[in-house]
Amino acid sequence: MTEQELKKHLQDKYPQENEACEWKEFQSLKHSFGGNAGDDIISYISAIANMEGGHLVIGIKDKSGEISGIIEFNNYNTKNIKLKIVEKCTNINSEKLYVEELKTSDTNKTVWVFHIPKHLPRLIVYAHSKAWQRIEDSLTDLKKERQDAILKEQINTNEDWSAQIVPFATLDDLDPEAIAKARIEYKEKNPRKANECDTWDTITFLNKAKITLRGQITNTALLLLGKEESSHLLSPSVAKISWILKDEHNVEKDYEHFGIPFLLNSSEVFNRIRNLTYRYLKNDSIFPIEIKMYDAFVIREALHNCIAHQDYSLQGRITVVEKPDELLFTNLGDFIPQSVERVIEQDAPQEYYRNQFLVDAMVNLNMIDTIGSGIRRMFLKQQERFFPMPDFDLSNPSKVAVKIAGRIWDENYTRLLMSKTDLDLKTVVLLDRVQKNLPISDDEIKKLKALGLIEGRKPNLHLSSKIADAAQEKSTYIKLRGLKDEHYKQLVLEYLDKYKVASKADIDTLILDILPKILDKDKRQNKVRNIIYSMSKKDKTIVNKGTTRHPKWEKV
Repeated sequence: MTEQELKKHLQDKYPQENEACEWKEFQSLKHSFGGNAGDDIISYISAIANMEGGHLVIGIKDKSGEISGIIEFNNYNTKNIKLKIVEKCTNINSEKLYVEELKTSDTNKTVWVFHIPKHLPRLIVYAHSKAWQRIEDSLTDLKKERQDAILKEQINTNEDWSAQIVPFATLDDLDPEAIAKARIEYKEKNPRKANECDTWDTITFLNKAKITLRGQITNTALLLLGKEESSHLLSPSVAKISWILKDEHNVEKDYEHFGIPFLLNSSEVFNRIRNLTYRYLKNDSIFPIEIKMYDAFVIREALHNCIAHQDYSLQGRITVVEKPDELLFTNLGDFIPQSVERVIEQDAPQEYYRNQFLVDAMVNLNMIDTIGSGIRRMFLKQQERFFPMPDFDLSNPSKVAVKIAGRIWDENYTRLLMSKTDLDLKTVVLLDRVQKNLPISDDEIKKLKALGLIEGRKPNLHLSSKIADAAQEKSTYIKLRGLKDEHYKQLVLEYLDKYKVASKADIDTLILDILPKILDKDKRQNKVRNIIYSMSKKDKTIVNKGTTRHPKWEKV
């Protein structure tokens, strides 16, 4: 920005010197750490920290706000000067101390803004073995009444991180596009308030949607609506979602990281997932059912649950790992309900949430279920599709991992669900555990055997062959005969629509496993070659932009 633009920016964000803000010219940083204790950087940092936190702006003139710039840096930069401050300023909250560098594009002047956090509870911040404070815009010794107030301040161990005010954040740190999207989702979730919502200014809307508190920017506001360049205001917490693509050998093939605003970027993560068409046969038909590998609600619910329940104090990322036939979502923090079964059975909101303020905001923005039954609905969606149930791995006390299957595992399980559509969800979950060779209790075994759904002896249990065999007879013919070539061709075209290019290995992965079981390996490979030849030479729907040895097929 130009010098005039920077001057206006600083005057807008830091309009006056007071208990929370100090302007200093500091043309040289050479003697700013110890000469005159009453007139150096750490004295001001001590004083501002011992109040409610604030800012020290260096490189502008007192009173006038004219840009003077820092003339001599004395080998300091924004990183090593922070280390110097932490070394010299006792009890400063180093995790939230941040130094911002601003430069003018026309006059090449540099201004630094020290973002100074409030003192930690019951700890006084010292400079030169002395405590300081601000009274209006003056630097002074720490007064007894202020010292007593600091020493009496309690540590709130149950404090909701998502509801905390971000001292240095303003409305300018929020993304206008994300705010506009938030209004749309709020009106969708609260249709009776839609007309009224259109009359609210931005701050009123954010307050009503429980994203800000009394007009102040919260961690929740930054997570959901913050500009990418404002993510440092959440430090040391990390606001990132990592999407990682792996092949069938667990080798990483691609990745991308997404930051704030999560309201917008969670959709970007969703769009990166390769949700291809999956085909299977229903009992009473020889024609295949075509559905996506993953239900859209299930993906979004799993991802948004990660955002809502992440323990941001652990300073880690949310991850979404995509493999050829499954998705794995992980977030940091323990699973507060302790038991997935309890969540499914009670079908009601939790009594306590780690990030209650964030959860409320996400409900208002239509991101998660309002009655707390999103997890149960994920299971029901998988049941409706005759797919395996979601797998929750809670073995790590500081991490929750959720695996979503994108294909049928055991055909007997699928045929059971097709033939017995009246099974309750709890029974279906038990059958899912049996198909995955996971343990179930003796009472649960008795229940499933009484219903004729499982056979065998513990631990060698399996789904009932009688029901499965009866259902299988109707689909044997089509499985041996296979599908028409048009189905395989359409699958290739769908892949190219989404990913633009496909290698021979990509096409093999797509269709080899769904070719007729009666064909041996060589005949299946020949079948794939014939399909590609037909599409390129006869149909002319695809073209090779690579070489004969290493083809790269693209859609015509």
